[in-house]
Amino acid sequence: MAELFLKQAKQYSDSRPSYPSQLFSFIASKTPSHQLAWDVGTGSGQAAQSLAEIYENVIGTDASEKQLEYAVKLPNVRYEHTPSTMSMAELEQKVAPEGTVDVVTIAQALHWFDLPTFYRQVKWVLKKPHGVIAAWCYKELRVTDAIDKVLDEYAVELKPYRDPACALMDNDYRSIDFPFETVDGADDTGPIEFVTEKEMHLDDFLTYLRSWSAYQTAKDKGVELLSEDVVERFKSAWTEDGSPLKVAKFPVYLRIGKVGAPEA
Repeated sequence: MAELFLKQAKQYSDSRPSYPSQLFSFIASKTPSHQLAWDVGTGSGQAAQSLAEIYENVIGTDASEKQLEYAVKLPNVRYEHTPSTMSMAELEQKVAPEGTVDVVTIAQALHWFDLPTFYRQVKWVLKKPHGVIAAWCYKELRVTDAIDKVLDEYAVELKPYRDPACALMDNDYRSIDFPFETVDGADDTGPIEFVTEKEMHLDDFLTYLRSWSAYQTAKDKGVELLSEDVVERFKSAWTEDGSPLKVAKFPVYLRIGKVGAPEA
């Protein structure tokens, strides 16, 4: 997975949206203490920055050293380059001892993980019984009807180059394995919908499209999906209303649960 994002690490950092404050407030409301958060697959630290405003300390880990180079440095955030799958010894050394983490967050990355191994480690590091795991993904952005039409046609061309793991996002993580208890005040583990927005010019939008893993996979195979013709169609749709700056909306879908009491 790390290799897919290696070549466009800066594009990812520059173009990906931040997440809504309501999302983090909701997650924080489900953790009784706010001492330590572990952000897994932190990338360039979009989620870690927001967690750092709520939790005393944040550990952001990623298998891509290149992505971490673009992460914003904050005094209460520690970034660690880790292998895609850590041993329990590496987990304790690089992340935290057993039962010491208040919340584990995974933004736009859970579908890449070896879930059985990862969930064992999550259950090991979380505080019992109220430690929380929160994983979310976002879907294709919506801008205007004209732009969305071209984007949907572009997505069809992109589909053969998508990694099969990305299919788990198509139904908002509903079908992803998520063996955790419901948090207090919730009827189930989700998904719960939020919305994040990002102001974009056309160049920002095209940079965002180039940050997709499927785009890079196609490019590595000699296929330029953002051909001059496709870019021209996006440009025509973008300038249709006369405004160069657009507000793109990204629907965000959260799965959230707690670890529960330790097994007897």
